[in-house]
Formats: sequence, C-alpha cells, structure tokens
Amino acid sequence: MKLEEMKAVDIRTVDPETLVDVTTIKIDESLSREERVAEFLRQVKNPYCFRVGNMIVKNVYSNNGVTLQERFEQFARTL
Repeated sequence: MKLEEMKAVDIRTVDPETLVDVTTIKIDESLSREERVAEFLRQVKNPYCFRVGNMIVKNVYSNNGVTLQERFEQFARTL
C-alpha cells in the first residue's frame, strides 16, 4: 500500500481484522533508534491506521516542525 492510500483509509469502513493491533508489536530495545522506528513501521504496516485492542486509531500528522520519525519514536515509546 502506498503512503497516500495508507492516509486515506476510512476508519468507518475499514475491516478491523485487516489492521495491526499495536499492543502485539514487540521491538528489541537493543536496536538503534533508526532500527526501532523501521521495525515499528515494518510491524504496524500502516502508521496512519491501526488498532489498539478493539479500538481503531487514525493518526494524523501536522507540519509543526516535528518530524514523522520523531512522532513515531514518541508513539513507540508508549507501547
């Protein structure tokens, strides 16, 4: 799936079973920051739309000077 397609996923119509549950993602803390981010992206498949348990989450990113990588890192630290 391309980036624009990932962004366009509609949480009202998406099949929840097709989304990754982020509570199941495991990331090796010994990896470098870049490797952890890459591993998160590999496992989540769509960083714009995923599940947390039974709840569907739609992420939106702004142009406020914080990079996408920094947002992913912040999110990954909360897992």
